[in-house]
Amino acid sequence: MTTIEIPAGHGHSFHAEKGQRFRLTTPKGQQSADFFAFCADDLSEGLSPHHTWMPTRSLHPRPGDTFLSRLRRPMVDFIEDGADGVHDFLIAPCDPIRYREFGAPDHRSCIGNLTEALTTLGHDVPTCPLAINFFTATTVEEGYMFNTPQTPVAPPGGYVVLEACTDLVCAVSSCPYDLVGPGWAINAPDGPTEILLELI
Repeated sequence: MTTIEIPAGHGHSFHAEKGQRFRLTTPKGQQSADFFAFCADDLSEGLSPHHTWMPTRSLHPRPGDTFLSRLRRPMVDFIEDGADGVHDFLIAPCDPIRYREFGAPDHRSCIGNLTEALTTLGHDVPTCPLAINFFTATTVEEGYMFNTPQTPVAPPGGYVVLEACTDLVCAVSSCPYDLVGPGWAINAPDGPTEILLELI
C-alpha cells in the first residue's frame, strides 16, 4: 500500500488500473476533496457527476454507486463510506475565475491544482473538468442548495474507498477555499487541511 499526503490547498494526480482500489481520508475532518477521473486512453472523457446522479436519483454519492463518464460509461465504483455520507455531486470545482470574482485573483483553486497535478504526469487539462466533492456538506431544500452550522460535516478520519472500473488518470485536490460568505462554508473554519491518498 502506498500512502501520499496531499498538502492543504494542493493537489496530486495518479494512474489507476482497472480493479485498483484507493482510499481518500480527511484526517482532521471537514476538508473537501475534489476528485477528478479521466479515461486513460482519452482524457476528454471525464467523470460526470451530472450523468452519475441521473440513474441513482441521489444528489449525494452513496456506497454501491457507479460514477459515470460524460459518455455514461462506468468509471469508478464507490465501495465504502466512512464519512457519514457527507459528499456532494453539485458544486463545480473552484477555479481562477471564481476567485477573481471574489476579489482574490492569486488564490489557489481546485482547477489550478488539477492543472499542476496533471502536468506532473505529462497531461494537459481537458475542457471543463468536473469533480465529485467528497467530505463536502450540502443541503438541498425547496430547490435551494446551502449549508449551515447545523449541516453535518465529515468527521476527523472520515474516508471513502473507490475502485477503478477502467484504466484511469485521477487527481485529488485538497480544496483551497477559505473565504467567508453568508450561509456557505466549504472547509473547516480554520482553513484547508491535508488529504490522504492510499493506493491499496
